[in-house]
Amino acid sequence: MSAAGIREKHDGILDDRSSVRLWLRLLSCTMVIEKRVRRRLDDRFDSTLPRFDILAALDRAGTMTMGALSRALLVSKGNVTALVQALKADGLVDLTPSPDDRRASIVRLTPKGAAHFADMAKEHHRWIDAMLAGLGRTEREQLFALLGKLKTSIAVEETQA
Repeated sequence: MSAAGIREKHDGILDDRSSVRLWLRLLSCTMVIEKRVRRRLDDRFDSTLPRFDILAALDRAGTMTMGALSRALLVSKGNVTALVQALKADGLVDLTPSPDDRRASIVRLTPKGAAHFADMAKEHHRWIDAMLAGLGRTEREQLFALLGKLKTSIAVEETQA
């Protein structure tokens, strides 16, 4: 167990397998944060992370087709359809046929959905801020830059594989 109380494989010590150990540290942090966010969304809002993700995407974009929504969230259209139908039943989104393509549907937040998401987003930001409070602003900026560099490295490796 690390000093912070979050279990890590290999005791969190870097050695000749530093790349694997770094990946495991990233994974453990991500998993803990996601688990806490999922639990808090359920406890506080009786909601799920996938529902939150759909509301967030619609909040950013305004309106989206179901296909664009599934592409933005990197999930199948079937998964998005079931979630959107549930959000519609709760009065959080509107679903209308596209005027340009009768096979497509347009999704948008209702006023109730926008207000609900604003409450969720405020709490979500507070939770993330609290979990990252141990890092100062400069450290967060450095970590963000390093993770951007890692993201580029990962993308380059894919093109060379």
